[in-house]
Amino acid sequence: MSIPLLKYSLSTHNHRVNSFEILAGEEQPKLYTTENLPSYTEIDEIIWASYRQVFSEHQILSVTRQTFLESQLRFNQITVKDFIKGLVLSSQFRYLNYDVNNNYRFVEICVQRILGRDVYNEREKLAFSIVIASQGLESFIDFLLESDEYLENFGENSVPFQRRRIIFQRNKGEVPFNLKTPRLNYTFLAKQFMPTLSWSGPIRRFRPQEQQPKAGDPALFLSMLNDISFI
Repeated sequence: MSIPLLKYSLSTHNHRVNSFEILAGEEQPKLYTTENLPSYTEIDEIIWASYRQVFSEHQILSVTRQTFLESQLRFNQITVKDFIKGLVLSSQFRYLNYDVNNNYRFVEICVQRILGRDVYNEREKLAFSIVIASQGLESFIDFLLESDEYLENFGENSVPFQRRRIIFQRNKGEVPFNLKTPRLNYTFLAKQFMPTLSWSGPIRRFRPQEQQPKAGDPALFLSMLNDISFI
C-alpha cells in the first residue's frame, strides 16, 4: 500500500513575485512546441531546448545525448512530454543528479526542471522525498509529468520553461534554474570520484629521504660518491 502524498502549503520565498505572463514588458520565455508542425530546424531547436531544460548547460555532453528518443520525436512517434520523461529517466541523468545527491536535493532539481518553478517549501521536499523512497524514482517522475500543474502549463507538446521570475537578493544574485549547478551534495562526493581508503593504523608521514635507492638508480651512485673520503 503506497503512502498518500503529504499535504503542504503553496508558499515559497518567491510566491509574491508575478509570473512572466502577468507583467507586460517583461521578457517572455520562448515557447518550444510541436503543435504547429515544426520544420526540421525547429525540431532541432525543440530538442536542444529540452536538453537545456532537463540537463542544464553544465551537463549537456555527448554521453547525455539520447539519439533513439530524438529519432522518435522527429518522426512524431512520441510527444515532447514523452521525450522529457525519457531524458529524466535516463541513466545519465540519474548518475549526474540522483546518485550524487540526497532525495531532498533531487526533488528540488526535478521540480525546477519539470514544473518550471522552485519548490514551495521544505514540506514539499519532504512529501516528494517520501514518494521516491516508497514508490520509486519513476513513480515520482510520473507524478510530476501527469500533474494538473504540468498539463495546464505545458501540455503534451511543449518544452517546460521557467514560469516564475526570481527575486534578486542583495549580496546574493539569483540565476535561472537551468543555469544553476545541479550537483554535488558534499555528503555524496565520494560516489562520484575515487573511493576513500579506510586506515585504522597510526598516521605516519612519508619523508622522501626515507626511500632507499634501488639498483640502477642514479641516487645510489651519488650516495656512493658521498661515502668516498678523498685524501
